Amino acid sequence: MSCPLCTDDGGALVWRGERLRVIRAQEAGFPAFYRVVWNAHVAEFSDLAAADRVHCMEAVALVEQGLRQHLSPAKVNIAALGNMVPHLHWHVIARFDWDSHFPAPVWATAQRPSPAAPEAAVQALLPALEAYLQSKLAQWAAR
Repeated sequence: MSCPLCTDDGGALVWRGERLRVIRAQEAGFPAFYRVVWNAHVAEFSDLAAADRVHCMEAVALVEQGLRQHLSPAKVNIAALGNMVPHLHWHVIARFDWDSHFPAPVWATAQRPSPAAPEAAVQALLPALEAYLQSKLAQWAAR
């Protein structure tokens, strides 16, 4: 069975390090939906060595901090499901009280239409956010 996260980045590549990468997922209605993807194929977080688990979660925290600083979301959701793609990846999703599913999870049924104007406003902030993430992740990885 071919793994899509082994053969492809899995979205718009924001940053790639030796052990993991950060991508922006192409999820309609959720412009600030990011994933931290472990580069090597492992299915579960516990498959990683202790030092790699710390490394992975530090990257997740850096992405969350960037989302909070640049987008001021109502909440940041963090999840590791892997039911559809059994390759270790963490979802880091900025949530807004205007999004189509809020306060329910992004995988639930929509509660309202997705509003175009606020979504476009968030989209406009993504280049600065991603430049920040590239810089912070590169500095962190160089330590």
